[in-house]
Amino acid sequence: MTSRAGRREVAVVAFAQTEHVRAADNLSEVEMLMPVLREVLDSTGLAAGQIDFTCSGSCDYLAGRAFSFTMALDGVGAWPPISESHVEMDGAWALHEAWVKILTGEAETALVYSYGKSSAGDLPEVLTRQLDPYYLAPLWPDSVSLAALQARALLDAGETDERELAGIAARSRKAAEDNPHAQLSGSPGVDTLLESDYLARPLRPHDVPPVTDGAAAVVLAAGDTARRLTRRPAWISGMDHRIEAHSPGVRDLTDSPSTRLAAERAGLFDAGSPPPEVAELHAPFTAQEVVLRKALRLDRSTAVNPSGGPLAANPVMAAGLVRIGEAAARVSRGEARRAVAHATSGPCLQQNLVAVLESDGAGAEGERP
Repeated sequence: MTSRAGRREVAVVAFAQTEHVRAADNLSEVEMLMPVLREVLDSTGLAAGQIDFTCSGSCDYLAGRAFSFTMALDGVGAWPPISESHVEMDGAWALHEAWVKILTGEAETALVYSYGKSSAGDLPEVLTRQLDPYYLAPLWPDSVSLAALQARALLDAGETDERELAGIAARSRKAAEDNPHAQLSGSPGVDTLLESDYLARPLRPHDVPPVTDGAAAVVLAAGDTARRLTRRPAWISGMDHRIEAHSPGVRDLTDSPSTRLAAERAGLFDAGSPPPEVAELHAPFTAQEVVLRKALRLDRSTAVNPSGGPLAANPVMAAGLVRIGEAAARVSRGEARRAVAHATSGPCLQQNLVAVLESDGAGAEGERP
């Protein structure tokens, strides 16, 4: 479902995130989330009771208990009763639900949040539980090993090499030096990175995302409400998500047709549209950026992950929402006229969401004329 001319305008009007850390041992999910919710609401001047719809994204596997998201509602405040929903997915999919809610006229404003404490368990093994339960999960292939298979497929196909992958890692973590929320920042040179031992050939430590605890929140608003709440709304001109076969063994791991289709339906490739100045890609592993760049037809004119991306901080269940928030923030600050944000879930880029964000007018910094 995409918002084209004639459909209701919806914009990101506020974004906040935690300072992402390796382990927030002294904080519960609610305690980690509350400052982010307070910040994002304060920036719009809205109180929780003035939000028409609230949607969250999280994962019971990370928390180790069923219906864990209900505890996070303590941080939102569910009394008086609120209109609320939850997705067992990254918060980017919660944002999609809220976007549809506003498009259909059932809400004027929406609060979207997500969080994850990955440090509580062995994350690569926890993620094994998302695999096919009959054939693949019993083999216990962890997420790093599956990503290594994808990287190997790319190397064997001549799509990339280990030096390019190290360059992606170095560029991302150097970009994170300007991001106060990043967990990792700064990087040695490519030659130094290539001297490190393999984790799962051909992946080395720099090719793999850090284990991260963190949270993020976004406020959406429609039309004139968005213009009232912020000087430069980041309009969601289109958004779509697609899914591929569950088993990595029946897919071409060097390509991502679901990302390409989602981008097409979101309007990224529309005739006459300029290329995005910024792309925030949810590519937890360096090799996945190679796949996504090709699927989204990005060239050197697009700055990829200027925030550092998930290689600098990867709060599972919030990293995709952070990508949308970071892209929207660039538009709102006047640093980009058009941006694309991507989120993924599942093994080897199985599920993919693409959002296109644009400024409001022809002003020099994206302001309305």
